[in-house]
Amino acid sequence: MNFPERFSDLPEYAFPRLRGLLDAHAPGAEPIDMSIGEPKHSFPSFVPDIIAETVAEFGKYPPNNGSSELLCAISDWLARRYGVTVDPETEIMALNGTREGLCNAAMALCPETKNGKKPAVLVPNPFYQAYAVAALSAGAEPVYVPATAENGFLPDFAALPDEILERTTIAYLCSPSNPQGAVAAPEYWDTLLRLAEKHDFLVFADECYSEIYRDTPPAGALRIARETGSDPERVLIFHSLSKRSNLPGLRSGFVAGGPHGLRRIRQLRAYAGAPLPLPLQHAAARAWADENHVAENRALYREKYAIADQIFEGIPGYHPPEAGFFLWLPAEDGERATLKLWRETGVRVLPGAYLGRETGIENPGKPYIRVALVAPTEEMQRGLIRLRDCLYG
Repeated sequence: MNFPERFSDLPEYAFPRLRGLLDAHAPGAEPIDMSIGEPKHSFPSFVPDIIAETVAEFGKYPPNNGSSELLCAISDWLARRYGVTVDPETEIMALNGTREGLCNAAMALCPETKNGKKPAVLVPNPFYQAYAVAALSAGAEPVYVPATAENGFLPDFAALPDEILERTTIAYLCSPSNPQGAVAAPEYWDTLLRLAEKHDFLVFADECYSEIYRDTPPAGALRIARETGSDPERVLIFHSLSKRSNLPGLRSGFVAGGPHGLRRIRQLRAYAGAPLPLPLQHAAARAWADENHVAENRALYREKYAIADQIFEGIPGYHPPEAGFFLWLPAEDGERATLKLWRETGVRVLPGAYLGRETGIENPGKPYIRVALVAPTEEMQRGLIRLRDCLYG
């Protein structure tokens, strides 16, 4: 049987690759897993009670786009957080995890051709691998744009040739970024939006790490778009409770943007999506309405930033993350460093190359490792000290 070839260019997903690299080797000490960004802080205490109180609603089909309660809670949060007014009935859709939205939005909104040519989708390099799959699913060419120390770990989309920009339909940007923890300033968003207006493409803003930061709340793409008078359909934002509220298993996120784009995404969702069960929607609505647990969570990560900064003080190439919960640490060869760490210390990290692509130049992730700061503080500190002594001692 002949299967489609459009995904044949994709490398193996990062974590199966990591298992293939490490699992044949014994750890050098008690393992400490710092490879995956699965939050370990406590989630809000009210979540189990709400699910228990509404458990009978597992017996109902949930509303496909999200309950009015949940959509209104999200709209209210956007108003508090970014000062923007978003219509819950026409400009927001609940997601069963943002990965669904990041992929399906491309399939719903990417045209088959642009200016008579194959469409291009711009992807930061390194990147969250769902972006590339989304581009290929939509029949587009993913164009990988380096995000390196030289450009502040944010891709310089404007430096691309006009031939690419003229057939670009979507640009993905993660801010705060995974893996580097870089934050797009308002000026960066403004420049990107002007470029999108000039070349008529959409901006997909992955803002899942927006509530974990040091001091200044990251600017939101939708707020900058509204302030600069961009086309209301130009920007789609994607958010999640996974990192903000330590609820990765709830699978609750949302997409917000212009009503025309949302209508197209909702139409696809009606055929191919999986709505969140109603008890989980009730819990999600309460989580979006509460900021106390978010502030407590952020305070814990600020403590972890301080610990990491102290441990790696003076290490050449160490860039303290502005936000998010990853360190992007220098290593001459990230894959070799990952194997060395595991075999000598039991610390498990992710080679940066597994998050990047080689596109005529060296994979920009190759000389890095990604280290998650999600473990309990004392365990995280032990892991970072082992890492420092092994790689930089």
